[in-house]
Amino acid sequence: MEIRIGLRNTAREIAFESKQSAQEVEKTVADSLSSDSKTLKLVDDKGRVFIVPTDALAYVEIGAEEARRVGFIA
Repeated sequence: MEIRIGLRNTAREIAFESKQSAQEVEKTVADSLSSDSKTLKLVDDKGRVFIVPTDALAYVEIGAEEARRVGFIA
């Protein structure tokens, strides 16, 4: 699943693939924003950890889960 994180005052975004489900990512983001936590922590499919300050978040886009196609379509 593809996740994109937009940051305030920045034209670029953080984009990565994750093995987590859409519900898991949504719950992690919601819990981070509703609690007194100052950071959002997500892990990509290669094991890299992304820690983003919650006050810098502009948006979090959670992509649809779909299998990647390989080869040519006739």
